[in-house]
Amino acid sequence: MRFNVKDHAKTFISGFRRLESIRYSDQELTPNNWCEEQPCLQITIASRQVILTQPSSTIFVYLLGLLTIGVGLYFLWIRGAELSRLWWGVSLLLWGIGALLAGTSYQAFGYEIKCAGRSSCAWTSWWEVVYLMFQYISMSAMLVAFSYSSTTGSLQTALLVYALVSSLLYIVVTLIGGLIPVKALVTFNLMVRVSTPIFLFMLVLTGWRYSMFGTSMDLALLGCWILLLLTSTAYYLYDEFDITTKLWNRGKGFWFSQNDILHLGLILWMIYIAVVVAHQIHDL
Repeated sequence: MRFNVKDHAKTFISGFRRLESIRYSDQELTPNNWCEEQPCLQITIASRQVILTQPSSTIFVYLLGLLTIGVGLYFLWIRGAELSRLWWGVSLLLWGIGALLAGTSYQAFGYEIKCAGRSSCAWTSWWEVVYLMFQYISMSAMLVAFSYSSTTGSLQTALLVYALVSSLLYIVVTLIGGLIPVKALVTFNLMVRVSTPIFLFMLVLTGWRYSMFGTSMDLALLGCWILLLLTSTAYYLYDEFDITTKLWNRGKGFWFSQNDILHLGLILWMIYIAVVVAHQIHDL
């Protein structure tokens, strides 16, 4: 039997295209109503007409991505011999790249990626799936940074193993979800649920350490986790009460989405990390 490169390449590509088979339920978003459900702006790129989705939201998420990458690079610049600062830098670089990937598909070029030239819109894209993987690995890298600054011995080893194993498992599960495809395995909510134990562990242990030792580093980290908690809470409350739809009302109102709440909150979080956390972090 001859090995046909072209046929195998088509099979490989078709595996990735299966993700496009996941559609919006009840056709809630179609190429026809896409720009009624959210703001759009038609622009010209290289003599081609392109529909830009959620222009203001695009600015916020790209600003977040670039700022986060910048803060990550700053950590690497000041890291010295501190492994905790090194891994903070790695975490924020991954977070920032993920934000740019997410903003490209969720916001900026969502119509072009998921709807253009189709009779119905795809529910997600590989831009978003890869973003989910970057985001979870970023949280795991943050756990590694935290383990070097706040733990020692067997607990530190356990956290490092957890970060590695959980990241590998999440990547495998997400790839399976994208290739089969299985919608439940490639959702933002699933990524948040599996990341929450990491966040809660860091919050609780930091609170305990500050109550016991009262160090400036623990206080800075405690403020970091509380600010992230407040941002996440604001996002879920805004989403729960469907304020985005109430403000927008099919193009007759004002666009300010739950993602804008999240991204603006994370921008403030990044500024806090750069100004307050960066120089307080050191290996335990």
